[in-house]
Amino acid sequence: MSNRDFFNQIEKYQSFPAGQPVFSEGESGASLYIVAEGEVDIMRGGRVLETVGPGGIVGELALIDDKPRSASAIARTDCLLAPVNREHFLALVQRTPLFALQVMRAMANRLRHTTSLLRD
Repeated sequence: MSNRDFFNQIEKYQSFPAGQPVFSEGESGASLYIVAEGEVDIMRGGRVLETVGPGGIVGELALIDDKPRSASAIARTDCLLAPVNREHFLALVQRTPLFALQVMRAMANRLRHTTSLLRD
C-alpha cells in the first residue's frame, strides 16, 4: 500500500503549527501519528533525536507497549498529521501486513540512530 493510498483511508487529520507539541514525554499514548505534511522533531531532554518528515511515523511505541511516551514530539514546521488510535492500528496491522513492517522499520531506524548517538 502506498502512502497516498493509506492517507486516503484516514478519516481525519490534525494540524499542528510550528513549535506546538504533538505529545510530551511521560504522557500516556492512545495514538500514533503519521506525518502527512511538514516535519516533526522527536526530542528528549531538550535534544533533537530525529526529525520525521512526510510518510514517517511518530508515537508508535506507546501503542505497542502501553507505557508512557519515551520522548516528546514537537512540530518543527506547520504540520498535518494523521492520528491512528489503537483500534485502527490493530485493524491496519491485520489488513495490511506491510503497514506493520513499516512500523517495525521506523522502530529499527530509530533504535540504530539512537545507538549511534550514544557512541558519539
